[in-house]
Amino acid sequence: MIPLRDEIPTRRVPIINYVLIAANVLVYLFQSILGAQEQSLVYEFALIPFQFTSSLSLGDISDIFTSMFMHAGLAHIGGNMLYLWIFGDNVEDRMGRGRFIIFYLIGGIVASLAHIFTNPASQIPTVGASGAIAAVLGAYLVLYPQSRVLTLVPLGFFIRLTMLPAALVLGLWFVLQFFSGVISIGGPDVGGVAFWAHIGGFVTGVVLAKLFAKPEEPSYLIQW
Repeated sequence: MIPLRDEIPTRRVPIINYVLIAANVLVYLFQSILGAQEQSLVYEFALIPFQFTSSLSLGDISDIFTSMFMHAGLAHIGGNMLYLWIFGDNVEDRMGRGRFIIFYLIGGIVASLAHIFTNPASQIPTVGASGAIAAVLGAYLVLYPQSRVLTLVPLGFFIRLTMLPAALVLGLWFVLQFFSGVISIGGPDVGGVAFWAHIGGFVTGVVLAKLFAKPEEPSYLIQW
């Protein structure tokens, strides 16, 4: 299933969400023009669990943040930015700009720590915003449980567009990440998807959503 848009309009321009998307895209474009030098950039600024667990330094801590804005390919950044575009604006709308950026970064930090904890000896660079975005998905599920999402659903040789409950779309996404994460435990240290980063980020979003969200404003008020 591929979500395309939700049905809830925002009350204000989601500036922080736009800035996050722009920052990720700009960093990816910078990576793309480096050519052969991109690998050096990745090893310098990506998160490498073994470095974090063996000899923790200030540089390793900063890698948690820099890795959140790097991506491994067009499909990687395309999928991440699609989810952030669909769900991030509403979460920012409920939290406010300041709270949202703090929430987003906390989600990314916890997601990185979850990946490090479950892969402490891994020497494979880890990049991507999906851990922080997973926190956004978890928060959306808590804050907008009745929302519906226009979703592209493949049915064999056919593709159908249909409105599905956000709880179903995001719930199935989390279940897939969880079972994939369980299967990956104890497996070989190979590249792929950081499932436990997704799980850690999503759970963080679920837990912190109400704490960061502002009270809902009465529907009869007009905002200037």
